[in-house]
Amino acid sequence: MLSKKREAANIELLSGHLSLDFTNTVSTRLESHQIEYLTGYSELVDWSRHAGVLSLDQARRLKRSAAHHSSKAVAVLHGAIEIREVLFRIFSTLAQGKVPRDDDLHGLNAALRDTMGRLQVQRVKDQFQWGWTSDPEALDAMLWPIFRAGAELLTLPERYKVRQCANHPLCQWLFLDKSKNQSRRWCSMDLCGSRDKVKRYYHRKKLGR
Repeated sequence: MLSKKREAANIELLSGHLSLDFTNTVSTRLESHQIEYLTGYSELVDWSRHAGVLSLDQARRLKRSAAHHSSKAVAVLHGAIEIREVLFRIFSTLAQGKVPRDDDLHGLNAALRDTMGRLQVQRVKDQFQWGWTSDPEALDAMLWPIFRAGAELLTLPERYKVRQCANHPLCQWLFLDKSKNQSRRWCSMDLCGSRDKVKRYYHRKKLGR
């Protein structure tokens, strides 16, 4: 969890996975401590650029298009946050060793129905790769790879490596535990890990008195 408000384009990408980084665009779901970073469509674009989902040209084009279709841009933002919370509930539930709810799976699948039809095979010189259709009117283009990444993670054994920061509930950030002995506890040792050390230090000093 971040200790102070920062711009969406400066959020640390700590999770090791695109879809989990997307769930971490809000500090916590506790309203009293919550910092929301996706406060507008422009912030959604900025974060997507920061996360490598959009190129600089794509980001600029989307912002220009959004300026002429403001109501559509607002709808995209609301939809993005809605699916972000679906992904969060799915993977935080898995992190607790539980089974995600069917309605959350339905929500993800509904997003995928609109997304996967945009996927196509593209030729790059003498190679082929997955890519996305080019649609300058698609203000939700940055969400397509995020939804796909989340669905892919859910179908892979790596889903069992999803963890939630031990500073829960003040921090609810998710991450993939890629440590050798599966012992990672914090979203970041420099953030929540350091806070815990300070807290335990002062607790020991208090007991010492």
